Amino acid sequence: MDEKKSKELAFEEMVDTMREEVELKLQRMFGRTLKTATDAQLYKAMATLLRDRVMEKWAYSKEMEYETNGRQMYYLSMEFLMGRLFGNNLMNLGLDQQVAQVCKELKIDLDKVRDSEPDAGLGNGGLGRLAACFLDSLATLGLEGHGNGIRYEYGLFKQKIVDGYQVEVPDPWLEDGNIWEIAKPEEPEIISFGGTIERRIEKGKEVVKYCDAQCVKAIPYDVPVVGYDSEVVNTLRLWSARAIKPMDMGLFGQGRYVDSVAEKELAETITKVLYPEDNHPEGKSLRLKQQYFFVSASIQSIYRKFKKAGNNIFDFHKKVAIHINDTHPALGIPELMRILMDKEGLDWEDSWRITCQTFAYTNHTILEEALEKWPQELFKSLLPRIYEIVHEINEIFCRDLWKKYPGEWEKIGSMAIISYGTVHMSKLAIAGSYSVNGVAKLHTDILKEDVFRDFYQACPSKFRAITNGVTHRRFLAKANAELADLITGYIGEDWMKAPQDLERLKTYAKDSSFQKNVAEIRLKNKESLAEHIENQYGIQVNPESIFDVQVKRLHEYKRQLMNAMHIMFLYNKILDNPNFPMHPRTFIFGAKAAPGYHNAKMIIKLIHSLAKKINNDPRVKDKIKIVFMENYRVSLAEKIIPASDVSEQISTAGKEASGTGNMKFMFNGALTIGTLDGANVEMKEAVGNDNMYIFGLTSEEVSQYYREGHYRPYEIYETNPELRLVLDQFVNGFLDSEHPDTFRGLYEGLLYGHYGMADPYFVLKDFEPYCQAHTRLGLEYKKPDIWWEKAILNIAAAGIFSSDRTIRDYNQQVWKLPFVKTK
Repeated sequence: MDEKKSKELAFEEMVDTMREEVELKLQRMFGRTLKTATDAQLYKAMATLLRDRVMEKWAYSKEMEYETNGRQMYYLSMEFLMGRLFGNNLMNLGLDQQVAQVCKELKIDLDKVRDSEPDAGLGNGGLGRLAACFLDSLATLGLEGHGNGIRYEYGLFKQKIVDGYQVEVPDPWLEDGNIWEIAKPEEPEIISFGGTIERRIEKGKEVVKYCDAQCVKAIPYDVPVVGYDSEVVNTLRLWSARAIKPMDMGLFGQGRYVDSVAEKELAETITKVLYPEDNHPEGKSLRLKQQYFFVSASIQSIYRKFKKAGNNIFDFHKKVAIHINDTHPALGIPELMRILMDKEGLDWEDSWRITCQTFAYTNHTILEEALEKWPQELFKSLLPRIYEIVHEINEIFCRDLWKKYPGEWEKIGSMAIISYGTVHMSKLAIAGSYSVNGVAKLHTDILKEDVFRDFYQACPSKFRAITNGVTHRRFLAKANAELADLITGYIGEDWMKAPQDLERLKTYAKDSSFQKNVAEIRLKNKESLAEHIENQYGIQVNPESIFDVQVKRLHEYKRQLMNAMHIMFLYNKILDNPNFPMHPRTFIFGAKAAPGYHNAKMIIKLIHSLAKKINNDPRVKDKIKIVFMENYRVSLAEKIIPASDVSEQISTAGKEASGTGNMKFMFNGALTIGTLDGANVEMKEAVGNDNMYIFGLTSEEVSQYYREGHYRPYEIYETNPELRLVLDQFVNGFLDSEHPDTFRGLYEGLLYGHYGMADPYFVLKDFEPYCQAHTRLGLEYKKPDIWWEKAILNIAAAGIFSSDRTIRDYNQQVWKLPFVKTK
């Protein structure tokens, strides 16, 4: 029998087996048949049969891990934005075609099955999605790297738009369970808060004891992470808080029902919600509890696993690498010190040496408000033993600095971990790590030259640049399957695991047939998204229009406001000249604003007010449509990105550490309009300046304005009549005649400032070059041969922005993990 026939038979056998399994699962799990099952029940049945296959691979992978006992990496992150796992696991296991055939034969709508899975509410934006991409790539490449985080009962929030305003409602993503997790109540860890510390001598050694502490139990839930075409299945371990004593039966018997479960409710609050508001003392305390809860549980679990394998404690750093994703998990450093000293009985020097060779730290931001810090008194009262250790780390660290910089009190003070009543987590992370990296070349340069300059000068060998990446398999192969199939038809399928092979598409950039195919696929994706928009929002958009997209977390530095102002600028052009020459455009936004971030929420309101006015104005003749897509999330990104013509990456230069959305769009052939910020710089190097629309200030120019303080946005307002008209429309009733002052705060912030400089993100300074870049873009879109050549060249150059490349870089430079050898 030839190989082709053998594969066909194996395919048919798998389809037959899975078809029978689906029907059996429905009967045994729900007492239903195909005719009576709901979409949710069909999803659970099919996900369970898929999970059975995942479990088999997982068991084998754990056996390999146990037998090898090699070095492993643990990635600690407050967020893991995993998205839906059903479709991703299907693809990674190579079963997507078989399941599609099963659904066809059983007359099951596979899209409805996929859509029945909730998005796991475990993250907010790029930080969490990056962590998820890394786990996928680690398993795909055959590296043992596991995630550790929090099993939030409620996600960040579910965004609803009411009268144009963002309203936050709970996101109970776990209310119907999670097929993919395995509870491990037999592997709890105990976490202690508050209380006092006592010391006594036992057998000639000092022993540290907690007294009167509030103790909480951490229960692990493990999620298997399946690699693409890989024998390795890694683990995402998520921790859920439980009370030691779930109910006080004495109080319950007295009729004090609420009091009887107070301890349980208080403990479980820790893992209730992602990022509780911290603009009040209770919120700050809860955030600090969250962070210590999950790092303590994780470090204790890692230590326990290490000891169970029979390893020597002095080899800990040789067997374990712990990576902290931004500053949230930095408490892992003193927690490991606590375990090494208080449990193992090691002295300070040995404990610190092991710790500093175990931890690596990735910084994700240069924004001062995001460089986490805690009030010293709160830290001391909530985590007394950890505070003692951090205080000692700081004392020794500052003494060492004094030897290096004698008499330079200001420099030493600026580097101190504890100073002026504040504990600085980024400084702790740098002091206790053997590697510190930024997430793009520009970002790392800013860290070395500005944010952490003194640290870099003191220890330059610690610092490195490792540019972020995204899983091209999810955001191209899965989200844009028809384009992926087209690519495979031209260059073969190796690009799925070797994304650098996409470079071979350069040969076809001018090929009219290939261009035509790419354009047709884009149009189909746009038609699909247009249908979704009409069904969800009742807005009809033209698939032949330019789909101009900005989807990301809403922050003023990301400048969604400038995008909205450009739309107003175009609208004014049309009102002034009904024959104004422009190709029709559909502007698509998706963004959540932090609940307490007033200006960000007002920008959402501005976008909706614009949409209401422009979408209903017959004078526009459908040249402009605005759509704000509610509750932006991973599954929605997978619908939007493949349909996008233009990717808005317009942050103030020097503010975006890297960006990962820019990479997802690039893989799908959308053209970037953006500043030289974050990874945009490297994207330009990869694809060439002619294949992006770059505009605006550079990071050096922005820094100079900040230093010299001579930026005068009001002068721009006075000298640019078109910009002045747009700004005046914020406050003259143009947008809302009944409430003309709704957007006065945004207007005054741009022109006068509130408690700092006016227009701190240089919206007015970059506005004119932004409009000019859009004009160039609009003209080139009308020349299909030029446009699609640029689009194909972007796809061809995107390979280096795969998270597979990023993980290889981390492993070569930081972790040094062995590749798993399969049997």
